[in-house]
Amino acid sequence: MIYNTLSTVIKFVLVAVFVGAVLNEFDISADEVLTDVGFTPQHIMTIFREGIDWALPHFILGALVLIPIWVVIFLLKPPRLGK
Repeated sequence: MIYNTLSTVIKFVLVAVFVGAVLNEFDISADEVLTDVGFTPQHIMTIFREGIDWALPHFILGALVLIPIWVVIFLLKPPRLGK
């Protein structure tokens, strides 16, 4: 499972670098492509920061509820025999 995921990530990175190199030879930059689509790098970073600002408090609140529940279930679960 991890091997397949790691293999896929490595293949993606290699192909992305290759495609980026080819596009660079045609004088196409990421800034130009983003501008043509209607985004700027600053706009994307703003969206990313707003997403983190929204998700982080929800993640922490959920963890504060789920971790104690998980600890109680883990402590009360009988041990498995034969494994």
